[in-house]
Amino acid sequence: MFTKISCLSLMIAFMLLSGCHPPPSGEATGIRYPILYMQLQQMDMPAQLAMPVENIKPRQIQDTWGAARSEGRKHEGLDIFAKRGTPVLSATQGIVTRVGTNNLGGKVVWIIGPDLSRHYYAHLDDYADQIQEGDWVEAGEVIGYVGNTGNAKNTPPHLHYGIYVKGQGAINPYPYLVPSS
Repeated sequence: MFTKISCLSLMIAFMLLSGCHPPPSGEATGIRYPILYMQLQQMDMPAQLAMPVENIKPRQIQDTWGAARSEGRKHEGLDIFAKRGTPVLSATQGIVTRVGTNNLGGKVVWIIGPDLSRHYYAHLDDYADQIQEGDWVEAGEVIGYVGNTGNAKNTPPHLHYGIYVKGQGAINPYPYLVPSS
């Protein structure tokens, strides 16, 4: 038992002293998860994020933040309409924290990014084959495909993209995707 604990302690010490680099995109963070999490915490959220739907240009999206939704809710994200099956891309580097389903979003992926911002990708038709919880992703990596699952089943296919920031909750993603003129 002592040998296993000592070996683990040595591995962690080595990683801390030598610097922890993220694994190749799409690979599990494994034992590096806590260190990568701390590194993400130290990084500032970029002013400009990658477009989360392939082949969509900023001029093609509209700011839908705050629009009325069912049951008196307000829209806490941005809807990006595209053909079903269009690749959904990670808007930032980070760690995949959830791949699953919920009532509103249907098939969803959550990624924790710089400054511990949480990025929410919802209404997916399907997930990328390799994506799973604990994976490291880079901006632009395919994480799923545009669909209309969850409460979007009667709408055209689209990605609901949300950003949640510690201490603030949901924030408008539009300014992070569309450069100001």
